[in-house]
Amino acid sequence: MITLTRKLKKSSDDNHYSKNMTKRVSIRDRLLVKEVQEMESMLPNTCSLKFSDPHKLHDFYLIVCPDEGFWHGGKFWFHIYITEEYNMAPPTVKCETKLWHPNISEEGEICLSLLRQNSIDGLGWAPTRRLKDVIWGLNSLFTDLLNFEDPLNISAAELYVKDREAFKTKVHDYILQYSRS
Repeated sequence: MITLTRKLKKSSDDNHYSKNMTKRVSIRDRLLVKEVQEMESMLPNTCSLKFSDPHKLHDFYLIVCPDEGFWHGGKFWFHIYITEEYNMAPPTVKCETKLWHPNISEEGEICLSLLRQNSIDGLGWAPTRRLKDVIWGLNSLFTDLLNFEDPLNISAAELYVKDREAFKTKVHDYILQYSRS
């Protein structure tokens, strides 16, 4: 009888534990299960993902290896962290690789409208946005050099406008020094 009582108690404890585990899954984590699968299936061929812990879908790295343009030959790491407020708030993204870019500071801050909660151009974060939009947006920083009206790295933007060859040389120097793929 003692053994049966212990088994029933253990079974009851296990059920209680599994019910509590179900309650602890956040909305963010439920969204991420689907979004990470979608993101991986639609990843540009110049990008790859690295999850340090496969159980933490909210914390990962994006590696961009441009196959053309000024940053061709570089390997750029972005740390992406998704807060509990997702999808009402955008992910936080930091470039971990030092580079010379008008829209990325040397400290890794990124000027990309969709990463802002409120954006002047109206293209900021909205709950309808997804992780794949962030990935494609970061990837486009290496192909579309159009927005210099509000650059983060003013020196890089000015050099690009004044002397494209000098800009290209400086980008290449940074790639050789910090981000060789």
